[in-house]
Amino acid sequence: MTRFGDGLALGPDLSAAAESAVEQAIAPLTGSPDLLCLFVSGPDPSEVAEAAHRAMRGAGARVVVGCNASGVIGGGRGVEDERAASAWAAELPGARLEPFRLETLKADDRLVVVGMPETRDDDVVGLLLTDPYTFPVDAFVERSGEALPGLPLVGGMADGGGRGATRLFLNGRVHDSGAVGVVLGGPVAAATVVSQGARPIGPDMVVTRADDNLVYELAGTPALDKLEQIVLGLPEEEQELAGRGLLIGLAMDEYADEHEYGDFLVRGVVGADTDSGAIAIGDVVEVGRTVRFQVRDAGAADQDLADLLERFDLNPVEGALLFSCNGRGRAMFPDSDHDAKMLTRAFGPAGVGGFFAAGEIGPVAGRNHVHGFTASILAFGPAGAGD
Repeated sequence: MTRFGDGLALGPDLSAAAESAVEQAIAPLTGSPDLLCLFVSGPDPSEVAEAAHRAMRGAGARVVVGCNASGVIGGGRGVEDERAASAWAAELPGARLEPFRLETLKADDRLVVVGMPETRDDDVVGLLLTDPYTFPVDAFVERSGEALPGLPLVGGMADGGGRGATRLFLNGRVHDSGAVGVVLGGPVAAATVVSQGARPIGPDMVVTRADDNLVYELAGTPALDKLEQIVLGLPEEEQELAGRGLLIGLAMDEYADEHEYGDFLVRGVVGADTDSGAIAIGDVVEVGRTVRFQVRDAGAADQDLADLLERFDLNPVEGALLFSCNGRGRAMFPDSDHDAKMLTRAFGPAGVGGFFAAGEIGPVAGRNHVHGFTASILAFGPAGAGD
């Protein structure tokens, strides 16, 4: 009995490709899909919208959700910068599916997000796809723990090629702004993993002086001086990696004896001030937080994903959604297939679909975050497997 399927199709006729991908995804199922995810890559937003409309009409699913992207994942492959479509279908017997569309409204001097369904005790996971230009995804996701306590959010930012080119799909309609998604509840066995693809360098350090996203002191030393000490002590190859883009990891468990792969929320080092000795990072950091500098390359990304998949706590995996950064694929690895192939090796014949995102959404240490250069995975097992 197969409850999950995926499909991939390429070709100059984008509508035909999208319909073919949906047919492939549905074919192995024993019945009609409860959830179908559709991802379409093409240069013309109107062509993408037409392809989505035609594919959604023939899906026969309870809920259809999707978006356009610079590349799509399905059939054990990744395809970038070509006319292509991927689809992923799931039978989820007894599951509650609540589709939603999010919009922002102005209230006095702030934006208010509306459209999210009310939380329920049996909520399991939320799938979220957003337009990066019209939806405040960072603020919404980072504060989602307040409005959606305990609900993991997984997904990504659509990449249509620029402002105004995003297309989001939901139940037969195509939107050009906001966000769409679905909350899954009831008897659903699901698990998440986020591979941040970074490797720690240097020692763990405690932040001893900071203000908002500015770190002034690390272990009692001006942060910039500490950074220079660490980088100068690295082998030449790692110095070159640090020069191309240095990162910093914020430890998620202060009580761990040692912090290695996967133990940090990884953020960029976005600036430095030689006068004050401060470094600026892409997140707020508190005094007392343990941090460690990081670098990213293909080897680190490969090892991090392999380690996380090896200790994945859902077995067997029957189907999975993969949201891989558009900075991975050919930009990081020899080809576009790297992440898809790794999931195929780890999960066997499970149906795997997804897309290359302009930013990925997924939980780290129980809190939802927006990431870059990551692979965010939502995997499904047999009903009752997570009990």
